[in-house]
Amino acid sequence: MDKKKIFCAFWLFAQSFLIFGQQKTTFKTGNLYPLNQAGERLFLAGDFNGWNPADKAWELMPDGPGSYKLLKDLQRGIYHFKITRGGWQTVECTKAGNAVDNRAINILNDTTIVMNVENWQDNFATQPKQHTASAQVHIISEKFGMPQLGRQRRVWIYLPVDYQSSAKKFPVIYMHDGQNLFDSFTSGYGEWGIDEILDKLGDKKECIVVGIDHGGDYRITEYDPYDSKYGKGRGDDYVDFIVKTLKPYIDSHYRTKTNAINTTIAGSSMGGLISMYAALKYPRVFGNAGIFSPAFWIAPDVYKFAEQQKLPATSRFYFVCGDSEDETMVADMKRMVTIIRSKIPDKKRSPVIIIKGASHNEKQWNGDFPGFYSWLIK
Repeated sequence: MDKKKIFCAFWLFAQSFLIFGQQKTTFKTGNLYPLNQAGERLFLAGDFNGWNPADKAWELMPDGPGSYKLLKDLQRGIYHFKITRGGWQTVECTKAGNAVDNRAINILNDTTIVMNVENWQDNFATQPKQHTASAQVHIISEKFGMPQLGRQRRVWIYLPVDYQSSAKKFPVIYMHDGQNLFDSFTSGYGEWGIDEILDKLGDKKECIVVGIDHGGDYRITEYDPYDSKYGKGRGDDYVDFIVKTLKPYIDSHYRTKTNAINTTIAGSSMGGLISMYAALKYPRVFGNAGIFSPAFWIAPDVYKFAEQQKLPATSRFYFVCGDSEDETMVADMKRMVTIIRSKIPDKKRSPVIIIKGASHNEKQWNGDFPGFYSWLIK
């Protein structure tokens, strides 16, 4: 067979693979709450399009009186989305005006998804956000300098309930996405509620928690040590900021236990990725890591980096995710676990928690945190 025939055969095989690897998915409305104006448009916003609420490629088209439909070819997998009328202020909601959870679908075959909408968010008066941070939460600085990145960032701190009345020193957890840790007023999608969780413990298993705000448009690149389609990775600089600037500040201004055994780094999604990387790069600084729903998919080179690193026998990693986050989340996380356990065989030092039915959001991580904290602080 000559080269031309070989090429044609390969091309046909590749095209067949792509065609048969796609599932014909029909999105259609069922019971639809009336639109506010004639001619308004409906869109799907989800993890398949960066949660863009007005993506023309994901617009549902009229399909008879009061009905809309969209046809898509999708790879098999789990997807999360909501319906909007072109903006988050016009997103679907419950009959009473409350936010609804993201819709979750698991595409395995050609299928039709029927979507009922009970109401629209803009039909209800916007409720003013309330501050929910407890008295133990303080802002160290609204503009804490990050010389490694040439930027500034808000930094929060949670102090144990008896910090002021005792002379004790405390372990420290460094966490990312500070906006979403303590205060619903600053959170974009709900808060972890870490302060409420720790307040309930009183003077048992006490710990300081330092929260670093994400950088908005810089979030992905700051939490990624590698270059990607989203831009040049600045994860090394971000981790160096924590180790060389922030931690020395915290240790000099607060009563902390400074050794690695008492220093933890933790986060979710991209925060889970950069926490993993930080614990690998600086294992003698971060003796523990909380890896929540890690976005390893965006940085596959992190596996090679993990294989190359030497870890102290005392290092500990806590892995947790939901089985309804996406198609590869569990497998990606277990791949990293396998590497870690080849270096630290004691499975108690790298527990793996898979939450059945859990999705990718702060509500899940709020539920995951108590188990992580119980494992972390003995």
